[in-house]
Amino acid sequence: MRQRFDFDDRLQARTALLAVSRSTLRNQGAPGVVAAARKYLRSINLSKFSVHTRAEFEAVLEKHTRLLMRRFPKKVKENWGAARKALNIFLRDVVYLRPLSARYRLSQLTPWLELPLDRNAYDGLVKDSRRGDDVPSWPGIKALDPKVSAELQTFADTMAKRLSTCRVHLDVRYWRKASIDDLEG
Repeated sequence: MRQRFDFDDRLQARTALLAVSRSTLRNQGAPGVVAAARKYLRSINLSKFSVHTRAEFEAVLEKHTRLLMRRFPKKVKENWGAARKALNIFLRDVVYLRPLSARYRLSQLTPWLELPLDRNAYDGLVKDSRRGDDVPSWPGIKALDPKVSAELQTFADTMAKRLSTCRVHLDVRYWRKASIDDLEG
């Protein structure tokens, strides 16, 4: 009997593996965080994110943030910031991948997707800010909570509008401290 090759399943698994690397969630408090995140992201039913409003998207995103937190090792179960960062990077990558985005009708999510928050993203927001911009303080991933995240996402919206883009795309701008051109050598 011939086995069926499920392209979408394999592509989702690959995306989860690449989206959450050791560096994505380093120093988050316990071994096993990366493996737990990858396993969870691989299992998500992406059709649940095919919603019609930003409020619906935010509710599904928060639900999955909480579910992922519960999958983390015991010492890390309260790390909302790590769960949200992993989900945001994964969802960004899924939307960027035409086969998954088309299959689950997710391209409409782009304006609602969050900037995956970490130190590089925060430093980028600060650098892009103008005098008088009140950049919320960066608490670090471990201390990031929904309130501070919302403040930073609102600020990211402002920066994205100035740059004529969506806030999720700012991650490409802020991804590394070194210029992408410098990495090509």
